[in-house]
Amino acid sequence: MAAAPAGPGPDAQPGTQQSPQPGTPVGLALVRDAEVLGTEPFFHEFIAGMERVLVPLGVPVLLQVVATVAQACERMRAWARHGQVQGLILIDLLPGDERVALVKELGLPSVVIGDPVTAGGLPAVWTQDDVAMADVVAELVAAGHAHLGHVGGPAQMAHTIIRRRTFEAVAAEHGVRTTTFDGDYSEAAGVRAIAAVAAAAAADRPTALVFDNDVMALGALHEAGRRGLAVPADLSLVAWDDSALCQLAVPPVSAVSHDVQELGELAGNTLAEALTGAEVRTVKAAPARLVVRGTL
Repeated sequence: MAAAPAGPGPDAQPGTQQSPQPGTPVGLALVRDAEVLGTEPFFHEFIAGMERVLVPLGVPVLLQVVATVAQACERMRAWARHGQVQGLILIDLLPGDERVALVKELGLPSVVIGDPVTAGGLPAVWTQDDVAMADVVAELVAAGHAHLGHVGGPAQMAHTIIRRRTFEAVAAEHGVRTTTFDGDYSEAAGVRAIAAVAAAAAADRPTALVFDNDVMALGALHEAGRRGLAVPADLSLVAWDDSALCQLAVPPVSAVSHDVQELGELAGNTLAEALTGAEVRTVKAAPARLVVRGTL
């Protein structure tokens, strides 16, 4: 087997590359449970969008699924040490994430999929989750809901924190009650949220739930049916990301919708710029918007 072409070494400095190196990948060390990743459409679509930009430049995407942030850091160090990648994609970061400092130390061109504060001065593509969540809460209140629930992703992730804070703050501005549930992007998390709703007294139940991904929302939809909760008469459900899973469900699931492949293209273009030593910048993707279907 032929060795991979050498990429920039650990002593490389940002801004020194003049063009992408054909044949050398960019790396994404993704911290995810493999079982959850297998059922979640987001990353399949995101990577497809990135490849639409990078593959014509001769730059493949190298994906490594790991269990912890520490393992992600180990993988990125190994990639840099052996010259196996020429750039990195960082996603699902934590506040003050050590991966930001690491890629600066490694001197590898990188792009963060997240808010500019978490990106710590690296190029970033930001989906404006705060704007999208504020709009969703306002629309649910306008539809007559006085008690809202949020089923978040992993609580330590920066974008989960941003969505949760926005959800609670905007609901408070509108004078409506909130209940929050922890989740992990799995179908089981949606099932647990519905079990908690069903166990509460009728007067204490939220009448609408916003989920941080589509798999949790679908788990909730199936569990609500099993427990005799009518959707949307008893409980409205809103997913995030809006994959084909939402559109093909029965009833179709209302969703905070954005074009995930387009987001991947933005990430690919931003990383391609970083590979040429272009000036650091933050690219704001259009905020997701609520698409109303049969669960609202």
